[in-house]
Amino acid sequence: TLEEFGRPTMTPLEIKRHTGRGDCGMLSLFGENKEAASLRFLELHDEKLSLVEPMPGAEPLLNWLHSEELGVAIVTSKGQYRAEAQLEMLGWTELIPVVIGKLDGRGQQPDPEPLHIACEALGFTAQQSVMVGDGIADIKAAQRAGAIGIGLHGSFSEDELKEAGADHCFKTLDEVHQWLTQTAIS
Repeated sequence: TLEEFGRPTMTPLEIKRHTGRGDCGMLSLFGENKEAASLRFLELHDEKLSLVEPMPGAEPLLNWLHSEELGVAIVTSKGQYRAEAQLEMLGWTELIPVVIGKLDGRGQQPDPEPLHIACEALGFTAQQSVMVGDGIADIKAAQRAGAIGIGLHGSFSEDELKEAGADHCFKTLDEVHQWLTQTAIS
């Protein structure tokens, strides 16, 4: 989309950092062409929907959470329909029963509203939850909601995630899984 609209391209890391701060900032990237660029981005996104690949360690973690009957939700700035479609493509709709995506009128991270909606749907409060996120906006949403914020560093450093309010930081989902297993036992 950047290329098609004559804007400077970004590396995958730059894109993750841009979106991980919160507002995806289409206005800052495309200015007055924001609406047309948004539509084109979504067209391109949908064409590549089947190419989504989960992070290493995601499926074992989700299977463990499901077997332990721990409530799981996804809170994302991705549109509701697209988030649900990606989960369906992965065959994870049973593993992740609650999806809170972008909808008109719904706050977006770092606003804690989507996290509160997810927790309510699962039957507990944000203060009883753990939020795992790889962006600054995820961690700020967890902090503002009163949830335990787990930072998954890669796009953002451990220092950046801790500065945003992360309670713990890990490099991989396997490490998150190990921590959750130990925490659930204790």
